[in-house]
Amino acid sequence: MKIWKIYAFIFGFILVLAVGFFLGWRLTQPQFVAKREVNAQVILTALRDRGFLVTQTYVFDQPVTIKKTSGSAFKDFFFGQTITARGAMEVNLGIDLAKVSEQDVVIEDQKITVTVPTSSLFNVRLVGPIDVRNDQGILKRVLQNEDGYNEALAELSRIAEETANKPEFLDRATLRAKDDIARLLGYVAEGKTIEVITQ
Repeated sequence: MKIWKIYAFIFGFILVLAVGFFLGWRLTQPQFVAKREVNAQVILTALRDRGFLVTQTYVFDQPVTIKKTSGSAFKDFFFGQTITARGAMEVNLGIDLAKVSEQDVVIEDQKITVTVPTSSLFNVRLVGPIDVRNDQGILKRVLQNEDGYNEALAELSRIAEETANKPEFLDRATLRAKDDIARLLGYVAEGKTIEVITQ
């Protein structure tokens, strides 16, 4: 009877030990991670999910003067107008990633080359108030009184857009965009070399 208990104890001990080893092995072995194949469609999806990638923001604060004159001092006294305004305009530049097509993505072994468009203007918007001074001729003030706000805003927007479209601003935005896109694709295609070029 005692020998049977000893055998049962030894068998139980071995069984518990075996179960412990098996569980320890299962819990510590590396998990199988299914690697996603990186193809052009995966790259395009990652890029298009970003939409328009804003890479540079500039704020321009410069005065504008709009003169409405007939060339005659007499007429201008009655109907002339001079609008002077100042306001901060924010301009955002970046790359429209929706324009990237499947032909723009080239995958070779460990290297991915993506061709993107150069930077362009995304939007121009007013930041804060506009300080408008409106000098009008006597009759214009009575017959066609206007505060000049809309014209001032349009002119501030035009000048900010014109300034932002200068090559030095666009080049800086394009360079930043290439870095941002390479970093983004580095997460999508880990271990591969990413090269971003512009058209």
